[in-house]
Amino acid sequence: MADTVLYEVTDGLATITLNRPDAMNALNTEAKVALRDSVRQAAADPAVRAVLLTATGRAFCVGQDLKEHIGLLNEDSERGERRTMSTVREHYNPIVTALAGMPKPVVAGVNGVAAGAGAGFALAADYRVVADTASFNTSFAGVALTADSGVSWTLPRLIGHGRAADLLLFPRNVPAQEAYELGIANKVVPAAELAAEAEAVARRLAEGPTAAYAAIKESLAFAAGHGLAETLEKEDELQTRAGASEDHGIAVAAFVKKEKPEYLGR
Repeated sequence: MADTVLYEVTDGLATITLNRPDAMNALNTEAKVALRDSVRQAAADPAVRAVLLTATGRAFCVGQDLKEHIGLLNEDSERGERRTMSTVREHYNPIVTALAGMPKPVVAGVNGVAAGAGAGFALAADYRVVADTASFNTSFAGVALTADSGVSWTLPRLIGHGRAADLLLFPRNVPAQEAYELGIANKVVPAAELAAEAEAVARRLAEGPTAAYAAIKESLAFAAGHGLAETLEKEDELQTRAGASEDHGIAVAAFVKKEKPEYLGR
């Protein structure tokens, strides 16, 4: 992988680190391609049982690299083309689809500001551990754009339609504590403890019942677009599958013996 994104797998945990600290982890084309490929790699690797998405420096990700973006817009104008915004289809959509859809939990360790697509990637994770100095900003309307990177789907499901509309129509920095109160952040910790706490949460998930976590993700995604009756049928399907897993047998046996289960992830 390109060094704009670092990728490491240790004991079932894939750590994906945005690594353009001098640019506040702004997303140029190289970084977007590397992030897309890294997330897809983690999703497809059976040895990976959880993913930690985090970043170096003082920002999580400020979204699109506007310096590169301006140059690409100028090239489009000179050629009479509209290729620049194809990045949504080619990069952002695949990244969010892989994060939200992979059959394993994803933790976002938000070390600093998460804006635009950076906020979108954090929202696509299953759990967000946020430094007390971090913040979120939709930012799209501030540069005369609409939501992308899944924000129009994830944000209202976390905080409700009205609050999501407010943050999209009137972009502003939402500090960590407010993000927690709104339901964007799952846990807020001192900035000095962010790296250790985010990894601890991700490792706990990597050691857990991976197939059950996958079913939980599938169940939540299904319920978001279906009624109660259909959701109950889906729960029946998924619970039948989970009940037949090796991990369920391990969990029940450990419970009877009053021991801590050691899951296999299947």
